[in-house]
Amino acid sequence: TGLADPAPILNVLINHRYLAMRFRLDGVVTVVDAVNGPATLDTHAEALRQVIAADRIVLTKTEIAQDTEAVAALRRRLGELNPGAAILPADAPAQALVGAGLYDLADRPGELRQWLAAETLEASHDHQHDQDGHGHHHHHDVNRHDASIRAFILTAEEPIRRATFELFWTLLRSTHGPRLLRLKGLVALAEEPEAPLLVHAVQQILHPPIQLSAWPDSDRRSRLVLITRDLDEAVVARLWSAFLGRAAPAEVGSHAGHHHG
Repeated sequence: TGLADPAPILNVLINHRYLAMRFRLDGVVTVVDAVNGPATLDTHAEALRQVIAADRIVLTKTEIAQDTEAVAALRRRLGELNPGAAILPADAPAQALVGAGLYDLADRPGELRQWLAAETLEASHDHQHDQDGHGHHHHHDVNRHDASIRAFILTAEEPIRRATFELFWTLLRSTHGPRLLRLKGLVALAEEPEAPLLVHAVQQILHPPIQLSAWPDSDRRSRLVLITRDLDEAVVARLWSAFLGRAAPAEVGSHAGHHHG
């Protein structure tokens, strides 16, 4: 689509009454040119949004890129912008590009965990900070080109009511909507703790949530991964804590991303 913002297109596919009856969004595939991609990401906000919205990223022209370190840096950058997205080569088979949506992920626990990227973010946090086992909010700063974009994770040990999550999302969207780039996660429901809710939003567009028949692994916590722009993790963490009815996380310096619940 060139330099189109994907969110309005997704909004039509998901929320248009007649289209939603006839079509189901499988996923978003973004093609990134290994030669020109870094400059495009630097100069076009739409390109950043396309990468962050992607379920699959196809990296092209790697065979003609002269600077292998630049290609490696681009791969790292894409992974930081969109933790959990699969990065595929240009000759990837068609079947690797489809089946990327929530409906398919619900039946593939391993791929669901990769898509969620919670483990990646928590491992990154463990590497950067000493852990005491009580942190509820972890963040991951991306490189200098995208310094205003953050990816972080919110967790809750106890199940929460579905209405509580829906209110949290509504308030987050209404208060910080333009700064939200992506949300994805699993929510442990108080109503049905063994059947978690799979949630996914691109910018302010929330996909219809899917209730899974079982957890994909032994971790029963609610886990929400957020990617934001010009929105500090601590602000979102305070809101999350308020909805969970627990003490707000302690304030920390701007250099750290560890807050105590």
